[in-house]
Amino acid sequence: MNSVLVAQDLGKRYGRRWALRDCSLEIPAGHVVGLVGPNGAGKTTLLKLAAGQLVPSEGRLTVLGGQPDGSASQLAKVGFVAQDTPAYSGLSVEEHLRLGARLNPGWDAELARDRIAKLGLDPRQRAGKLSGGQRAQLALTLGLAKRPELLILDEPVASLDPLARREFLQGLMEAVVDHDFSVVLSSHLVSDLERTCDYLIVLIGSRVQVAGEVDKLLSTHHRLTGPRRDHLPSDQHVVSATHTDRQSTFVIRTDSPIHDPSWAVTQLTLEDLVLAYMATPGRVHAGPTLEVQR
Repeated sequence: MNSVLVAQDLGKRYGRRWALRDCSLEIPAGHVVGLVGPNGAGKTTLLKLAAGQLVPSEGRLTVLGGQPDGSASQLAKVGFVAQDTPAYSGLSVEEHLRLGARLNPGWDAELARDRIAKLGLDPRQRAGKLSGGQRAQLALTLGLAKRPELLILDEPVASLDPLARREFLQGLMEAVVDHDFSVVLSSHLVSDLERTCDYLIVLIGSRVQVAGEVDKLLSTHHRLTGPRRDHLPSDQHVVSATHTDRQSTFVIRTDSPIHDPSWAVTQLTLEDLVLAYMATPGRVHAGPTLEVQR
């Protein structure tokens, strides 16, 4: 399987309001994919559609080769960890594991027990008494113990302190190495994406602005600073531009070497790249072939 998710003209409407519309993208298998974009871009709606929690209003969506229709066989393939890392406050850690085993035919009880022990969680402790970081780790454990082919995480560390975020993401990456599954991680925190993701999608207004392997994106994007210019050669695709009376600064995407000595050329960080695309909403930069944030 080359893709874990394929959407074509996908839309979701609540009454007269469209939360997602005309969204087309492809997410490749075998990657930890960072999904980034501003509030209202449709990220959470897209992920809930992929997890089978919502039904599309229009368009087509396939996940792991099937329809995310809520069937038992499809649900078993996909793990989902929401932003609020939900847990039942009145249930103990152990009771959560028993519930997970009852609901998931592919449940890996040994993985769940070993992970809870490694985290130092008391199986008798009620979830309502756990810290935010501990609840997030419990939610991740439940998602991993399903042994999914695809794990979807919708801003799972947004409310956690830096240490808890690091521990959560470290646990996620260890699990990816040990069990070899695909991940789609939505986050506003680009530093977290730099730490974990090898593939990036920038989603703005339901449209993919850019997508591709992180290393390739960073190697083909540059910041040019030099004398004021209004135009660049056609092989230098302008992502963003700022001008003063005498100086121009462009962020460009190009596969060609830059030989013009009048330009000072600097490499971008992942945050630079994301912000450049988010600064120019409404422009689709992905090109005719998708290489695959809300």
